[in-house]
Amino acid sequence: MEKLKIGIIICDRYNTCAGGKCFRAFRNREGAFNRYKDKDAEIVAYTTCGGCPGGNIEYAPEEMKKNGVTHIHFATGFLVGYPPCPYMEYFKKLINEKYELEVVFGTHPIPQKYFTQHSNLNTWDSNILKSAISLTITDEALRLKYD
Repeated sequence: MEKLKIGIIICDRYNTCAGGKCFRAFRNREGAFNRYKDKDAEIVAYTTCGGCPGGNIEYAPEEMKKNGVTHIHFATGFLVGYPPCPYMEYFKKLINEKYELEVVFGTHPIPQKYFTQHSNLNTWDSNILKSAISLTITDEALRLKYD
């Protein structure tokens, strides 16, 4: 079985994040990493988008690909920020087209506190965001573990 190599790009708003929830979710194959539950995979890259409007998006995927990355995950922060990243759909299209890498929205399960607030704000009512959060929405019990 070929090992999948994963890169994570986080929203620069969270540039001091140490990645604990992402790495825990990967280790436990929770949230968007559930898709690898029966696969040999490792995280080999972690960086920020570079800040709005994503200056690092143009360059980081190239370096990641040179280092064997096959899948790039936009961290859950792209989905739960206030507001969610308005550029993520464009970034996904650019990375798919320019670098031929698969892009996945999300990493760890959405924490319950973000789920509650965004539900109250109707943030994720658009088809794009409904689709983007689909791998990280999980159930309440798991969301609470990520609060």
